[in-house]
Amino acid sequence: MTETPGQRVLSGMRPTGPLHLGHYYGVLKNWLELQERHECFFFVADWHALTTEYENPVELAEHARGIVVDWLAVGLNPSACRIFLQSWVPEHAELQLLLAMITPLGWLERVPSYKDQQRQLVNRDLLTYGFLGYPLLQAADILIYKAALVPVGEDQAAHVELAREFARRFNHLYGREAGFVEKTLAAAEKLGKRNQGLYLELRRRFQEKGDTEALERARELVRRRQNITIGNRERLLGYLEGGGRTILVEPRALLNKTARLPGLDGRKMSKSLNNTISLREEPGEVRRKLLTMATDPARVHRSDPGDPDKCPVWPLHQVCSDEETRAWVREGCRSAAIGCVDCKKKLLTTLQSELKPIRERALQYDKEPEMVDRVLREGTAAAREAARKNIQEVRAAMGLRRR
Repeated sequence: MTETPGQRVLSGMRPTGPLHLGHYYGVLKNWLELQERHECFFFVADWHALTTEYENPVELAEHARGIVVDWLAVGLNPSACRIFLQSWVPEHAELQLLLAMITPLGWLERVPSYKDQQRQLVNRDLLTYGFLGYPLLQAADILIYKAALVPVGEDQAAHVELAREFARRFNHLYGREAGFVEKTLAAAEKLGKRNQGLYLELRRRFQEKGDTEALERARELVRRRQNITIGNRERLLGYLEGGGRTILVEPRALLNKTARLPGLDGRKMSKSLNNTISLREEPGEVRRKLLTMATDPARVHRSDPGDPDKCPVWPLHQVCSDEETRAWVREGCRSAAIGCVDCKKKLLTTLQSELKPIRERALQYDKEPEMVDRVLREGTAAAREAARKNIQEVRAAMGLRRR
């Protein structure tokens, strides 16, 4: 999808253990780019971790702090993004509760990951309300900030789509205020005569012909205007699609550029499978793990030609090595001019170089815990300011009195 600079981005990670290369190349490298272009909110999803790790509260607290140190070590900048703990912003939980009042039970039971996780985590008690409501809390995380973009992997895209359905249902139930059309047309006048005419024409093209390009142009026209109130902006956006005032913004998934990396055994890299290389792994351990990593099974002997596309090491070269090295690997592997050890050693040099400064910065943050605390306090304050503003609007729409 098309990005517009300055949009609000929301994403988080569950604190279930040390971050590894899969997190770094699959998620964090993307976050580093996004923080330069957008208004980013990144949170540690400690409430989410409780859905499967509720029996290990001590580990949860340690991992939550560790994940923030890892984020800072890889380059997330507290001056360019908001970093906070989910559980420090209670508005997430309040919005989940309010959304639960209008959410059909079948919507949660049909989520693909619900049954998949039950099959995969057979040693965990997942027959809990918290686990069933996980997608609703995830939606609340996004909707409480009116986030426009949510960077996710393909496996999480369905959850973002479900968040869009929650927002759509809420707006349908509570977005129609008295005199909505009259207030919206009055708001359109504030766009200026020329833009008012363009706005109404683009709306007509979408309403009558289903022109989605016209819809996006109209949305962008409204978002660019700085001289209108937030309430009027939401009315104008809601009126485009024929609905009411937009109280909860429908987010869009922004798919991560890098797919899941394979682990040391060829399966997806995962802490639960014990096949990871962590970001703070000691150099000797990185070397040991990488040199024992699975390769193309067709290369039984050094002289056997291989196929990089069938080798778990190749995806690491794709995200870590430069084009010259990748060309050397492709040609050398297929012609058996290089062996698997040669290929791994080339990757090892680049990987060690990338991990060294991350380890050093993480060590420094571990020595200065007050710095991490300050980052979390400031990030939480900014997050709560945005969340409070939006939850008050939700309460008012549902007829709940302000405190």
